[in-house]
Amino acid sequence: MGFLTKVAQFLGAVTVLAQIASAYSKETVFASYPDYEDDEFAASCLAFEPEAYIYNSTLTNLNYVPAGTNINMTGNDMTCGRPNQTTTVDMCRISLFIATSNQSSIVFEAWLPRVWSGRLLGTGNGGIDGCVKYEDLAYGTQYGFATVGSNNGHNGTYFDSIQNDDVIEDFAYRSLHTMIESGKILVNEFYGAPHNKSYYLGCSLGGRQGIHAAEVFPEDFDGIVAGSPALDFNNMVSWRGHFFPITGSNMSENFITNEMWTGLIHEEVLRQCDGLDGVYDGIIEDPTLCIFRPEAIMCGPDDLANSTYCLNPFQVEQVNEIFAPYYGIDGQLIYPAMQPGSEIQAIQRLYAGAPFPYSRDWFKYVVFKDPYFDPAYFNRTHAAMVAALNPFNIQTYPNNLTNFMEAGGKIVTYHGQQDNQITSFNSIRFYNHLQRGMNMLPYQLDDFYRFFRISGMFHCSAGPGAWVIGQGGGKSFQGIPFEPEYNVLAAVVAWVENGTAPMYIEGTKFVNDTVYDGVSFTRKHCKYPARNTYMGGDSYDPMNWMCVE
Repeated sequence: MGFLTKVAQFLGAVTVLAQIASAYSKETVFASYPDYEDDEFAASCLAFEPEAYIYNSTLTNLNYVPAGTNINMTGNDMTCGRPNQTTTVDMCRISLFIATSNQSSIVFEAWLPRVWSGRLLGTGNGGIDGCVKYEDLAYGTQYGFATVGSNNGHNGTYFDSIQNDDVIEDFAYRSLHTMIESGKILVNEFYGAPHNKSYYLGCSLGGRQGIHAAEVFPEDFDGIVAGSPALDFNNMVSWRGHFFPITGSNMSENFITNEMWTGLIHEEVLRQCDGLDGVYDGIIEDPTLCIFRPEAIMCGPDDLANSTYCLNPFQVEQVNEIFAPYYGIDGQLIYPAMQPGSEIQAIQRLYAGAPFPYSRDWFKYVVFKDPYFDPAYFNRTHAAMVAALNPFNIQTYPNNLTNFMEAGGKIVTYHGQQDNQITSFNSIRFYNHLQRGMNMLPYQLDDFYRFFRISGMFHCSAGPGAWVIGQGGGKSFQGIPFEPEYNVLAAVVAWVENGTAPMYIEGTKFVNDTVYDGVSFTRKHCKYPARNTYMGGDSYDPMNWMCVE
């Protein structure tokens, strides 16, 4: 069966779900449902007492939720941008408030589907968020996973709510560990049988959470999908924070505007680097090959001052510094360079002429505990202080995952090659760091850890490339079969349960990034250290690319 046929079948199922959603859509989940005494699953759900099994927990929601229900997430902080979520299958929804200490707690969600595969899925967070990813909960239950999530110990996309170190400890590791342990207990009690395998799905901060779990709690998960991971967290926070002192405020004399980044610099990046893979398609297949020289667009003596058609010498220096590795006061690397090609999205935050909000809040409320700290004056001395603090080993930069490997665990990690928030070069750096630390050749590391570079993907999603790889919920992520060749979660399941390790992930690009507009093209993304190499012919045919080491 061909890929497009599979997509058509999937879209048919999605259409049915959309019709169900239209028929069942409600403002609330609880009040207007009929009596479910004749429905054994629904009755079991409503009679369940989850708080009896989870220490220090308080029940906040216990609902039987039919497929297609639109749940209003009234308890979710408005900054999370998730006011509601439509369910995809019949399920039992459990929400708990779990105290993790005498001054900290987490919000916990368990979505338990009527048709259960025997698998458990833990979902991660993002940024410095305290946001439950309800779309990932719906995604997991869609494929039969009992799926759990949490708010990571605080509410909202900001960190000024941090009141004590216990909350930071939840954020660093304890929330995820508490979440998956609680999920395992509830699954056993609810279904009357333990889970068969436990999986994890997360990106960005969620990618870091997955790697940290493998390092510290090697038996929490059998399979982990860690996307665009925020590894070497402390130094990453400093790296993000160092861009604002480079760019200056958006009112400064030599500030590089949005229009200059998109219409001038990005176009020059493509002119210099797009064709390095043999195809001019707006996608830099391997940005490690791109050595961008902004001097090519420096203003000449006859150009007008402050021109939008060229860069003055100060702006050229800015660009060179932005695309350079970040070194500390001791000359040691803090973080790798930003990869060229990411600038069309990086202008929204990293180069916006304002402090990167996640770094700003981490400096103010965790590192310096000074709400008046001015990120405009952040420097390498501060970066050393950030690295030294490392609360609860949040750094997450292990050089050895032997315990996870020996427990039989598998990790699939991926990183967009136009990531606008975490340079993809750091995932290469981590791969090499892990390889050296475990004294393994790539084929040996392949036994439990595989890394895929996703060309043309921004941070976790979107971009000009074939970026849809089943990495999470939400409309734009759907539309592909739940099969190992096309879906990264299915790939780790096949690896764990069948021993079938992924050699590539074939990503999908939908027209206008809209599933119902159809497939634009697909492309195979190679297992590192192989490079996706164009072999000639139609560049949109995935068969005309080959993974070459």
